[in-house]
Amino acid sequence: MTLGAAPDPPDGVREQALRARTAARALAATPRAVKDAALAEMADALDKQAREILEANAADLLNAEGADMSEAMLDRLRLTDERIAAMADALRELIGLPDPVGEVVRGSTLLNGLQVRQVRVPLGVIGIVYEARPNVTADAAGLCIKSGNAALLRGSASAHQTNRVLVAILATALESAGLPGDAIQLVGAHRSTVADLLTARGLVDVVIPRGGAGLIEHVVSTASVPVIETGVGNCHVYVDDAANLVMAEAIVVNAKTSRPSVCNSAETLLVHRQIAEEFVPRIASVLQAAGVTVHGDPEVVRLASDVLPASEQDWATEYLSLDIAVRVVDSLVEAVEHIARWGTGHTEAIVSDSASAIGRFVAGVDAAAVMINASTRFTDGSEFGFGAEIGISTQKLHARGPLGLPELTTTTYVVTGAGHIR
Repeated sequence: MTLGAAPDPPDGVREQALRARTAARALAATPRAVKDAALAEMADALDKQAREILEANAADLLNAEGADMSEAMLDRLRLTDERIAAMADALRELIGLPDPVGEVVRGSTLLNGLQVRQVRVPLGVIGIVYEARPNVTADAAGLCIKSGNAALLRGSASAHQTNRVLVAILATALESAGLPGDAIQLVGAHRSTVADLLTARGLVDVVIPRGGAGLIEHVVSTASVPVIETGVGNCHVYVDDAANLVMAEAIVVNAKTSRPSVCNSAETLLVHRQIAEEFVPRIASVLQAAGVTVHGDPEVVRLASDVLPASEQDWATEYLSLDIAVRVVDSLVEAVEHIARWGTGHTEAIVSDSASAIGRFVAGVDAAAVMINASTRFTDGSEFGFGAEIGISTQKLHARGPLGLPELTTTTYVVTGAGHIR
């Protein structure tokens, strides 16, 4: 039987979670060198078996095209030789990163002589629910192994054939490195498995959703298992009246066009009125030449050609396509107010040479990441030097921003005495 023909797991989520807990206990005590060797095996296996992965992905793409999947989602689903190589490289990057397990977060010796240390330990079994992005399968597996966790992966049905092959390859590589293959398991794609995973309290330690607003809302509203919430990316770029307009143009074009289907692409451009006469026609023309449809407020419609009138829905929309909403604002304060109303807490950017304006913008916006004279596209675990990431958390508890290795741990207090009694 080829890997592409591997059947769905015969066991239910509960049985898979029980095996994952056993694997997690083994991983928690595994030295860094062994985990790093496993990551190398996993990366090499992806490179060697790229053909099988692409064959399975081609079948998923064919089914998705027949189901009229949007171009943005097709782009997320599609794998190429280059994307598989990038997945393998992301696993190798994890090898060079510090192992968070065992790190002492803080410690002290009390007046009575007791030594108290707060030490990082794995979360345990992590359930990850995600949409048609098979690269998440490899990223999540690698991050979980490095941080000592077992992973239950529930990808979308549209990517199921690709994910089956990926998980089979990665689990086999784990076993070749002497670690339990059950540390990486793919949950079946039938509808009931999501509910089973979200309600496996006591067996699954945390669930992380990665996908669109509908998926995230469903997970957050129905899970009895604790959730680390990732968020959608209605990201803004604000071009201040003190901006270098050549820099602003390059940043806006990159933020919108480098990969419009991902959550850190810019969806709204805010332009200070003092520079609007010069900058709006210029940036609209450059964006349109790159294939972007511009949706603008009345001032933008007046200043630039071929602009669609924007409605309030445009300010709220995460397009994930070559569309952008553009608004002229009277001040930095108005820009911050617009972001407060319509932003999703993901990434906000300012282009300005004014230290005062930058300081007020950073203090005023509420987001997981704030970019100063840089593209929103940098909000990414790899770009931040964290290696791969499971997602961008927009919540404020436990973890915020890219979910890298430290964010996949919790802590234990280790207290050392010398016969102390209370």
